[in-house]
Amino acid sequence: MARQRKNAGSTSNLNSDSNKKGSRQNKNGTSSSSASSATTTTKARKIGNRFIAMTQWRVIFGCSALLIASYFGYIGYLETRVNTPFDNQKMVQRTGLNDPERYWGSYRPGTYFGLKTRDPHSLVMGMMWYSPHKVRSNGDGIRHWCELGDNLQKYGWIQHDGKNFGYQEIHDYPLLLTTSFIKFPGKQYGGDWTARISVANKNPQRKERVGILWYVALDEKTDGDIWTSYEHSETPQIMGESVGLGVFKLSFHKVNGTVLHTSYARTFAPSLQYLRETIRMHLNMRGELFEHEGGLDKPKPNFIAVQFFVEAPFVLDISYQSRSGFSIVENIPEPSTGDAYTKELNNKQKDYSAKFESIFGLKRKGYGNEEILFAQAALSNMVGGIGYFYGSSRVQSTYTKEPVPYWKAPLYTGVPSRSFFPRGFLWDEGFHGLLITDWDIDIELDIICHWFDLMNVEGWIPREQILGVESLAKVPEEFVTQRNTNANPPTFFITLKKILTKYSKQLTLKGRLSTLERLYPRLQTWFAWYNSTQKGDLPGTYRWRGRDEKTQRELNPKTLTSGLDDYPRASHPTSAERHVDLHCWIAYAAGVMADLSHILGRDDTKYRETFSYLSDNLLLNRLYLSPYTETYSDWGLHTDSVVLKYPPPKKDKSGQWQQSEMIRVILKEPEQRFVDSTFGYVSLFPFLLELLESDSQHLQKVLKDLRNPNLLWTDYGLRSLSKTSPLYMTRNTEHDPPYWRGQIWININYLALKALYHYGSQPGPYTEEAQKIYVELRQNLVTNIFKQYKRTGYIWEQYNDRTGEGSGCHPFTGWSALVVLMMSEQY
Repeated sequence: MARQRKNAGSTSNLNSDSNKKGSRQNKNGTSSSSASSATTTTKARKIGNRFIAMTQWRVIFGCSALLIASYFGYIGYLETRVNTPFDNQKMVQRTGLNDPERYWGSYRPGTYFGLKTRDPHSLVMGMMWYSPHKVRSNGDGIRHWCELGDNLQKYGWIQHDGKNFGYQEIHDYPLLLTTSFIKFPGKQYGGDWTARISVANKNPQRKERVGILWYVALDEKTDGDIWTSYEHSETPQIMGESVGLGVFKLSFHKVNGTVLHTSYARTFAPSLQYLRETIRMHLNMRGELFEHEGGLDKPKPNFIAVQFFVEAPFVLDISYQSRSGFSIVENIPEPSTGDAYTKELNNKQKDYSAKFESIFGLKRKGYGNEEILFAQAALSNMVGGIGYFYGSSRVQSTYTKEPVPYWKAPLYTGVPSRSFFPRGFLWDEGFHGLLITDWDIDIELDIICHWFDLMNVEGWIPREQILGVESLAKVPEEFVTQRNTNANPPTFFITLKKILTKYSKQLTLKGRLSTLERLYPRLQTWFAWYNSTQKGDLPGTYRWRGRDEKTQRELNPKTLTSGLDDYPRASHPTSAERHVDLHCWIAYAAGVMADLSHILGRDDTKYRETFSYLSDNLLLNRLYLSPYTETYSDWGLHTDSVVLKYPPPKKDKSGQWQQSEMIRVILKEPEQRFVDSTFGYVSLFPFLLELLESDSQHLQKVLKDLRNPNLLWTDYGLRSLSKTSPLYMTRNTEHDPPYWRGQIWININYLALKALYHYGSQPGPYTEEAQKIYVELRQNLVTNIFKQYKRTGYIWEQYNDRTGEGSGCHPFTGWSALVVLMMSEQY
């Protein structure tokens, strides 16, 4: 504007000067005044035009700048969406000290025996043990975290109620350790508890000396202090004070046995993941823990371990007492130890057995005592494997160049395996909920609430939760980052379906209906996220994201997001793929959303119509039924002529010949087609999720194929991939053994039993056939899982389709514990 005012002033002055000089004639007789006026007008016009042009350029420039700023602002907005929480009321309403009954617990499933509180920065406690002659310089031989490499003969919870007590056996030949705990709720900080560690020697030929340690450790953010004391005791006690616990005391009580040496170390551990290594640094040549107090030049001690070097047999009680709220120390109640603890433990175990029978009724079904104890252990390991984690995931979206941290949050969840997967997995947890719901519906609702508090504003939930240093230490780097394009089967809808149908009368109690009210908008957003991010190119189709279309190492690019990992899909991933299992998951979810909407008094029209559309058998047949094999299949760019081969060796810089790892070689170009040469679990999904009509001729075909020993049927359960499939039991890379390519998986077998039970109870031409197969399959599964448990001491991740032997990791008391529901026939 300043420049415009200056130009206008100059024009005015020119006109004024011309008028003062008077008129002069030019050669053409035109007065000089007129010529001057014309010249002035021309100049003014030029200046005006220049001004208009400049103004236009300013407008264009300003608009462009605004657009650019808006663009980058929008990109910045998109970048932050991946780690922005869902904008609604928090699901978890009662946690920490607001839920004192579940404040303390065995919430460290990755340790053999560990306790903590449901507090984001809880101090942690736990047990270690070792035989001196087995300890190595790197700490190996000291038992702490559950490790497959420890090669224990058996370990796991025998009984655990999920709240107030647990009893566990650990077989580490020649030692048999039993650990237990009982909580005594009350007081200001969640009450007191007593834990017991018993050690027996199973080899009478030699004496066994054992180091038993109980430790207390502060994590990196715990606001508190711990120290040792000998208050009215000959053995060291651990005292402490923290924000989450107030003042507390931990005491040790020998019940029976011989103590050879007692000592403690109060020191600094750099992280919770290095507690075992810290202990190893403080063992002397005899394997005894030498007393140590952190020096003045060291960081503030955050780790205390008390060691009892004993001769088995030996029994030790550890009592935890909260001292807050008592003005006089003498008024603090004495802990329950010794005979009093034994009596209390016996009562807890009797109550547990009575509750177990009232829920599952295995005795009424004719099962023997050994089988009932097995089922109790399966349930207890799932419930006892519930952990409490806190931290932030590492996530990435298409709008972030690098991974970014998710917001920090807690997660209360079951885990698939204490040894190999001691963290939360989204699609596993839906299966866990089927069993946990029957045992304690409020525990399951609490788990669901925690998971859905991890949903971002887009409606995405990271499928693998790696929260805290102990969890992170167990995960290979390549699996840490979670990407918001990637889904996982929405199995929580199966749990919700069970809650809505089996427990509908109980929803009005204890505020459960209000929990579902809070959950509803999150479920709506979650469902919408699947429909928008996982949709296929054709209307009504869906495909899993996350497949690597550029891989040269994998025989068939994995589909980790489907939960079925290396199960064969189209050999060449493209956007035109159609995945039948995902279609069925979305259809099933729409049906559950319709049911929930109806119960909550909401409009269910949209979800009911979506379910009707997606579950329409004509649509399923048109999109996924191969006309050649009459089996349900994926669709995509595919060829079966793919092999792994070594490329020609190459010389390295030193001139030596080097052989690279195997790469995949395409022997025949792919074409758009049904992936119908592959028959397995994916082919069953319209049946597994009960979308097929009971009188459909295709149901008859599914039942026939399911029972065919050359396809999926075995004496131990349904194999994941038929023996006729090209990739049956083949490696997917030079290093990766087959995973979902023939092995028997219990979660899918449970869905098969559930579907057979459903179709066997529906009127139709195939009712009797479904009932017959149901009886056979259930018998095969239960018999083999129990047999392998007796033989090996464990429930397994998967089972061999030829021998029935357990394989994969162990103990796997995530969805494999669904054997309890198979035994009780609770679907």
